[in-house]
Amino acid sequence: MISRLLFLIMIPSMLYFQALGQDPAFEQVKRQLNNQQESFNHRMDQLQKLADDLLWFERTGDVAYVDKLYIYGPPQWKENNPTAMGAGNPVKFWTYAFFPKSLDPNRKYPLILLPHGGVHADFTTYYTHIIRELVSQGYVVAAPEYRGSTGYGRSHYEKIDYGGLENEDVYYTRNYMIENYDFIDKNRIGIIGWSHGGLITLMNIFDHPDDYQVAFAGVPVSDLIARMGYYDQGYRNLFEADYHIGQSANDNVAEYRRRSPAWNTHKYKDTPLLIHTNTNDDDVNVLEVEHLIKSLKAEGKKFDYVIFEDIPGGHSFDRMDTKIAKEIRVSIYKHLAKHLKPDHPIDTPKKLQIAGYRF
Repeated sequence: MISRLLFLIMIPSMLYFQALGQDPAFEQVKRQLNNQQESFNHRMDQLQKLADDLLWFERTGDVAYVDKLYIYGPPQWKENNPTAMGAGNPVKFWTYAFFPKSLDPNRKYPLILLPHGGVHADFTTYYTHIIRELVSQGYVVAAPEYRGSTGYGRSHYEKIDYGGLENEDVYYTRNYMIENYDFIDKNRIGIIGWSHGGLITLMNIFDHPDDYQVAFAGVPVSDLIARMGYYDQGYRNLFEADYHIGQSANDNVAEYRRRSPAWNTHKYKDTPLLIHTNTNDDDVNVLEVEHLIKSLKAEGKKFDYVIFEDIPGGHSFDRMDTKIAKEIRVSIYKHLAKHLKPDHPIDTPKKLQIAGYRF
């Protein structure tokens, strides 16, 4: 509130300096206001995260034990001052953990990693129904708030490493869950995600092929080079920021390629994989996922995929509460259950009748 009031008060002065021809004082005031506004936005994200934490307990507490774990991943890939105190330390982050209320600690349970999407985003109660559906089948679910996630202040936000060590934060979460909970079966581990979470899913099974028994990637960000081409400069700035890649795709195509699943399919081994995309996706253009599919095929890899034709919902088509979205999720759960053997898999007809897709 204070920052916004200050902004309103300073507008006349800013306009005056601007009229004088970009006076240095104007530029200084503008930088200060932008910095204060950014700090204000981070504080609002932190407040929203506190509210979401309470909502998670409220919305899933009847079917799950909910915990929030403070763990760590690898050090930052890029340090502003490599010789500063604390440089090279592991990156700390939070992870949501959901355990079935019926859990018996003397038995073994499958684990699913569920990384959230977004360039900068977090694991919100948008996923409530998906968590309830997974836990009710007998899965333990871990959802990491990897580096770059919102709701934890500016410092965590600026640790972003999209397509890089964010993948390893999720893998470290996998290892943490196995090491700290004896009732998790290390031979029944799955990973699923949508959008950027789909990218993280793919890169995890590419880089750690022996550590996941099944994977699902929904509308996955697949080709950052193509993505920089069809998005505007405001989006590109998220990657070109000094604390992130610091260069454009034009300046350093190899770095963007390194972070793109479609350019790393040679590393895919044999983890059972299902990919979904939608032709009317308004976030991840279907051309990205088609490139991924073609690359996997060119490498002679075995996997399953469905290209849905204009399913309502666009980017969110199978995460909504519509009848068709629920039917599509059932097909995802069948894919997972085939390899993870949960206690209570969803019982469905042998073949789902879903209109409007092609293989």
